[in-house]
Amino acid sequence: MTNLNAVEGLDALTRSLARRTPEQLAALLTRHAEPLARRPAPTGLRGLAQALWSYETLHQLVLHLDHPQIQVLAATARISQERAGRDAPGPAAPAPGADYQSLMAHRLSFAHLATEPVEPEDVFAALGAASPGPARTAAEAALHHLYDDGLAAPAEDGTVVVPPRAPQLLAAHDLGPFLADAPRPAPDDTTTPATPAAAIPPTTSPHDESRAAAATLAATVDRLLAALATQPAALRKSGGLAVREIKRLAKAAGATEPHTRLLLDLTLAADLIALTRSPSGITALPTGAYDDWLGRPPGARLAPLLAAWSGLWDIPTHTPFGETPTALVRGHDRHAPALRHALLAALDTVPLGAGAPLPPLPFTEPPEPEAGMRTPWKDLLRAADWHRPLAVTHQPMAGERAAHTLHEATCLGLAAHGTLTPLGRALLADPRSLDEPLADLLPPLLEQAHFQADLTAVVPGRPAAALDALLASAADRESEGHAVTWRFTHRSVRRALDAGHRAETLREDLTRASATGTLPQPLGYLLQDAARSHGRMRVLPAACCIRSDDEALVEELAAHRALRDLGLRAIAPTVLVSGRPPAATLDALRAAGYAPALESDTGTTTVERLPAHRAKAPAPTRNPHAPLALAHRLLGHPTEP
Repeated sequence: MTNLNAVEGLDALTRSLARRTPEQLAALLTRHAEPLARRPAPTGLRGLAQALWSYETLHQLVLHLDHPQIQVLAATARISQERAGRDAPGPAAPAPGADYQSLMAHRLSFAHLATEPVEPEDVFAALGAASPGPARTAAEAALHHLYDDGLAAPAEDGTVVVPPRAPQLLAAHDLGPFLADAPRPAPDDTTTPATPAAAIPPTTSPHDESRAAAATLAATVDRLLAALATQPAALRKSGGLAVREIKRLAKAAGATEPHTRLLLDLTLAADLIALTRSPSGITALPTGAYDDWLGRPPGARLAPLLAAWSGLWDIPTHTPFGETPTALVRGHDRHAPALRHALLAALDTVPLGAGAPLPPLPFTEPPEPEAGMRTPWKDLLRAADWHRPLAVTHQPMAGERAAHTLHEATCLGLAAHGTLTPLGRALLADPRSLDEPLADLLPPLLEQAHFQADLTAVVPGRPAAALDALLASAADRESEGHAVTWRFTHRSVRRALDAGHRAETLREDLTRASATGTLPQPLGYLLQDAARSHGRMRVLPAACCIRSDDEALVEELAAHRALRDLGLRAIAPTVLVSGRPPAATLDALRAAGYAPALESDTGTTTVERLPAHRAKAPAPTRNPHAPLALAHRLLGHPTEP
């Protein structure tokens, strides 16, 4: 294809984009938001067409094509390149043993990147779908999908043009024969030997398993974020959390270490925690969004975490051999989102009772079956291959990565008994619309507790944020499950009084939180005893001290009008206590005409140097209306307010 034809190919795509409505173009920008975000924002439709057909963008987009779509794209690219090679033959191939530069120059020569328009009928014939039937219907639907995604464009004469890089990108993949329908992971025939586990019907439904997993997940994430809010986690200098920190957070959250790594990466992707640089290093702690997250109902809390899992560039529970398990490291596995979609789509076709049990972890490759026999695990991977051909078995450690992904899906309530749960089907359909299915799974939060004579408070469900904060301030969490139990002790009540609660107001708050409207007599006595002994001795707060051997000077400072803001108090004839930090106290004394010197805790004079401050850069925010606004701008339409 000549340079003029290459320009005409981009022109065909540009015209195809120009015929779309702003909503259709915004949908395309949303689907391809991740690869397009790695390039400068387009200023026109021509720039968008060039971005879509760039090698980097194509390299990411083809991972999300199913078997018919990638077969149609590969067949069109192959036919197009063959015709371009006949019209404009390229240079002769380098001789055997040529250097790397000569090989790459020949590989990247224009003839190898040239394409020609192709008739759709030629593509269908090459795939064995020339006559009407299921194969023809699937091929036509796949071609229209490529049009919608901008991976192919219709020319003026009805032919198809594809990106010049497509032949080079897909030439190395053996896609096999064209399959109109996805293989079923669970075979229909009765001749295939079934595993004993698959023959036993499950005792619980996927909906019940999903509800239990979602409730456990909500409680675990709550404890994990609370632990981070209490004590931020320090990252290693080389990046990622140390094993010691992961163990601490796993113990606080009541989860396994792989599960904790998964939740840490999900909360980071959902912007509930952030990595902050401090003088002592980089720490992970909750963001301001965590406070808003606490006020949401349980389903709305889990929705951003599940949506983040669907697009995460990593399999957090999978650690390749020889690597150290860690968390909060930016993932580089661009095949992971496509692998998740493929596995969930394959499980979606498995009826209840026909699913195979998950392979245990650590994963070991099952032995090869005898000739003519099939295993459920191989059938599942074969079905997943149809949904995303380049992201499952074409990648190294395919079985191990798939097993960890399915175990993650089970922990998140997306899969159970070898099939998808209703929540998993909702995530597969649209990761951004999970509020309604999650609201059906998780009951509303409870605002009241049952106080008992043994100094315990029981909440038969998930407590609301206000109730949880009240009980956590005055009692110790003792057990958790379907019901949460707190126990009141002298130490826990004293902790509430130390935090600023008054005995009267604490009693009133607990009474309002009681399901019966009263408190048991032992709890009332406990509150009285703790309040009676609280504060009988006091610890004097002091930001810093001022000492001088001149007692007259000390008296002068204590009575000085300009130093009233320091709150100076004499605790000895030669010692004053200041309510302000040392730096502020020094500034106030010098402004009043005195010449103090700064002293360390060892009694030596400290040399003062000006500290270096740095402004904290604001975190970027995502505007959900940005794709539609960009679509209006690219199409030349006035942007709606």
